[in-house]
Amino acid sequence: MTTFTGFTQKDFDVFSIPGLENRMEALRERISPKLEAVATELAPDVTAMTGDEMFVHVARHLRRKTNPPNDTWAALASNNRGYKKLPHFQIGLWESHVFIWFAVIYESPIKEDFAYKLEENKKDILDHIPEDFVWSVDHTKPEAIPQSDVDSEKFSNMTERLKTVKKAEILCGRHIARGDDRLKDPGAFLDLCKETFQTLEPLYRFTKQID
Repeated sequence: MTTFTGFTQKDFDVFSIPGLENRMEALRERISPKLEAVATELAPDVTAMTGDEMFVHVARHLRRKTNPPNDTWAALASNNRGYKKLPHFQIGLWESHVFIWFAVIYESPIKEDFAYKLEENKKDILDHIPEDFVWSVDHTKPEAIPQSDVDSEKFSNMTERLKTVKKAEILCGRHIARGDDRLKDPGAFLDLCKETFQTLEPLYRFTKQID
């Protein structure tokens, strides 16, 4: 197992390599081992925090035949066979930033029930999530909505979409710009991930309240 040594600017530059094979080779050599190391390091903490044993899943991008991936990630979920249908935690990279997420994506069978649970607890969630966090409704796009812009109406729009749109998703967490010094410091970055996941733990807890 690789020891996590921090992210470098060269890691982000992988996403500017042209061609599927060349970019995938660089991802496998440079980035996937680092993400696996981070997720493996975090798994015991997230297991203790959630009460569910967490397993590491590293994105393989196996379905891609032509277009190279523009982002990549590792996920932590409570099943060793897969994560996409489950509420999960992610650490990953786009060319511009690192993301640290809690995610319920479109494959999840509980997303409609989760949307109701979020709406029921809207005030507590909006009071609890820090201003520097962000929300996303589509994990395939790098853009996100700052928590500071999410008022009661906007939150309800996100949960309504989660209930009614088949491809709808909801993710919450942090974006860390590629030039941020914390990404170079393994200890600082791991602490940031732990703190972020701890803040997001109530969202995970809501998924466990769904029958």
